[in-house]
Amino acid sequence: MDHTDIGIEAGVEVLGARDVPLGGPRAMTVRRTLPQRARTLIGAWCFADHYGPDRVAESGGMDVAPHPHTGLQTVSWLFSGEIEHRDSAGTHAFVRPGEINLMTGGHGISHTEVSTPGTTVLHGVQLWVALPGEHRHAPREFQHHAPVPLRVDGAELRVFLGTLAGDTSPVRTFTPLLGAEVLIDADATVTLDVDPGFEHGLLVDEGDVRLDGTPLRPAELGYAAPGRTTLTLTNASGRPARAVLLGGPPFEEEIVMWWNFIGRSHRDIVEAREDWERASGRFGTVEGYPGERLPAPALPNAVITPRNNPSPR
Repeated sequence: MDHTDIGIEAGVEVLGARDVPLGGPRAMTVRRTLPQRARTLIGAWCFADHYGPDRVAESGGMDVAPHPHTGLQTVSWLFSGEIEHRDSAGTHAFVRPGEINLMTGGHGISHTEVSTPGTTVLHGVQLWVALPGEHRHAPREFQHHAPVPLRVDGAELRVFLGTLAGDTSPVRTFTPLLGAEVLIDADATVTLDVDPGFEHGLLVDEGDVRLDGTPLRPAELGYAAPGRTTLTLTNASGRPARAVLLGGPPFEEEIVMWWNFIGRSHRDIVEAREDWERASGRFGTVEGYPGERLPAPALPNAVITPRNNPSPR
């Protein structure tokens, strides 16, 4: 179901999600809130997929064959289940609940994502970060971090990127960013001090959550423009609620996004696609995946134009 309706209440913009198949012929369905026509980025966050809880015995789980990336960092964060990650930098790692895996694919990288045999329920988010122009050809890199849960009044936080409530993640990014899982106690309210230079997005996973008084349903993302020094999150239900808080200073550059590539022009995308289709060394090789690489889709019959980040209100 596509419910990309947008509403504004009390200064918070509500972005709905649309259902998207992920990963080729054995695709699982994800809910995508970024990008969309109303908003391309929140800080440098340019892509947000939210999936599950999926019972793997029924859905088939995740099996994404080797595929390429340029001009971005991928952020994997799970609530349940386990995903095996392999990439062309030689990394073989696992994505587990409460642990961030961040992969940098500036000039070019390829990787696979496969839910493990022991996974019964798969549930989490997949996020992308646009690299700024001066770093968009950064070399391949992989980082892992398991943040220690932090209790604040009415909530538990896991800060996987940036700084929140006095906790700072050691994971390196190319622009200032915030990323945190927030578990809000039943019938509780938590007020968080935030950087007024950041814009923020709150992606609700489960529960009846209000962001600065604006109600958000599960799978919706609430956008708060820069200027706030605090964000107040309220759980209006009698059971715990969960959300992911994203933030960063407004990203001033125009970007071109198509398939798994981020560039600055149509030509960037064409060249990246050509390099992938001819299996150039730009993207390397993923070892250990028992299958073929994903072919790139056909380019649209039009020039791919830059996406503008709306001016903060």
